[in-house]
Amino acid sequence: MTVIVGWLVVMGSVFGGFLLAGGHMAALIQPIELLMIGGAGLGAFFVANRPKAIKATMQGLPQIFKGSKLNKATYMDLLALLYELLGKIRKEGMMSIEGDIDDPHASTLFTKYPAITHDHHVIEFITDYLRIMVGGNLNAFEIEALMDQEIETHHKEAEVAPGVIAKMADALPAFGIVAAVMGVVHTMESLHLPPKELGVLIAHALVGTFLGILLSYGFVGPMASALEQKGHDESKIYEVIKVVLLASLNGYAPQVCIEFGRKVIFSVDRPTFSELEEDVKARKGK
Repeated sequence: MTVIVGWLVVMGSVFGGFLLAGGHMAALIQPIELLMIGGAGLGAFFVANRPKAIKATMQGLPQIFKGSKLNKATYMDLLALLYELLGKIRKEGMMSIEGDIDDPHASTLFTKYPAITHDHHVIEFITDYLRIMVGGNLNAFEIEALMDQEIETHHKEAEVAPGVIAKMADALPAFGIVAAVMGVVHTMESLHLPPKELGVLIAHALVGTFLGILLSYGFVGPMASALEQKGHDESKIYEVIKVVLLASLNGYAPQVCIEFGRKVIFSVDRPTFSELEEDVKARKGK
């Protein structure tokens, strides 16, 4: 929603200011200029990127218009789930969760938290490392190093689409200049026309530069930034899981472990100590 509002503000400010200055919108409606700029940008996009990057970008674009699925409630569900898992391990031993992690969607423990179980990447991250912990072959330092590598891989994958879009945004002003030069060439070969008509052709040529810059800095560039921020937000949940599980490996009680995780959450989504404590107590009472 904020993306659409932002675009409306950009268009309202630019085109509204143009009209207030006495301009005529008809002069800016140049579909051929848009065809040249957009077509050149799309062609360069396919030339510059491998199929994997193209696919990641196509899948990422719709996410710009969706809000983040991670909020305070989601993180409280996550911490409550981890608390229950670690509590079960502490009371019944590491092997007691083997059935839960082998088939989390059939586990009564996991299915209590649908907001978490619906994200198969998060569930896979949790169950994979709990499975490693059950195996008992790696120490905390080795598991932490492995977690860091996986999170770094996630970061790099999340940066593909924003990077591709940002590069395309950087290219659009240049393609706008190309469209403008083509318009000037057309004007130069039309010098036999009256000055009034030549002025119209020059105006049309300049619109190419205008459109390239507007599309780059008003539309495509901000899309890359929005997608990058969304990727950072969605990576945070893995860091929370990492901190909680490592705290458990180091021998801390479940309540302390989830407090470690709470401190890692971005402040805007972080529950207070009292909120988390009351939430965990309320869930235990059910």
